[in-house]
Amino acid sequence: MISIQRHYFPDIESLSQSFAKYVESTLQNILTRKQHATLVVPGGNTPRHYLPALVECTLPWDRITVTLSDERWVNVHDEQSNERLVKQYLMNHLPANTRFVGLKTQHNNPFDAVDEIHQRLDQLSLPLSLTVLGLGEDGHIASLFPGMNPDLLSTHHCVAVEPPLAPSLRVSLSLAMLAESEQITLVVTGKTKRELLDRLSEDPDPGLPIIWLLQRTQAPVMVFETD
Repeated sequence: MISIQRHYFPDIESLSQSFAKYVESTLQNILTRKQHATLVVPGGNTPRHYLPALVECTLPWDRITVTLSDERWVNVHDEQSNERLVKQYLMNHLPANTRFVGLKTQHNNPFDAVDEIHQRLDQLSLPLSLTVLGLGEDGHIASLFPGMNPDLLSTHHCVAVEPPLAPSLRVSLSLAMLAESEQITLVVTGKTKRELLDRLSEDPDPGLPIIWLLQRTQAPVMVFETD
């Protein structure tokens, strides 16, 4: 049995509002005992619905650094770029002194960029304070996919990835980096992904990255979900 707290919402709007309140409360609590906090957010389609709700959070954003769970190896102005999405829906609406750390470099591929990205991430206030992840229908998280070897994902804070059935190379936070987060939150939308969680709650599949994470982390894992 995997241990997660699941919260269902009838629509993405109510999920987004509750999610924002949770993020606000979590980061406020962390900042009572630490000078700086880190917020990890994913890319993809779903965050464009809930990231704008974070703009309304009453937080000392100058003490919070935002970074990404993963990134496609495309130009940061490309419509597929997670950095572009997060800036469009979140960073551009926060105070100008809010720090953002992207994962893309000038290297031709992420395999050559791992050392530089690791150094960037190593400057963050670690462990990560609050990590927000999506969930793929195949059980992938960030850009960690089934078929990868979880035991080889922890030498750096990040890992370069050539994902199956995807048009671009990617870079992802490592499994260890994610698992060591103080708090982890999944935002899960769609009946197929919710049914996957139902099955995994009863029969954890050791071949799926979401299970790798849940089996390795000591952090509370909160799930916000809707159809």
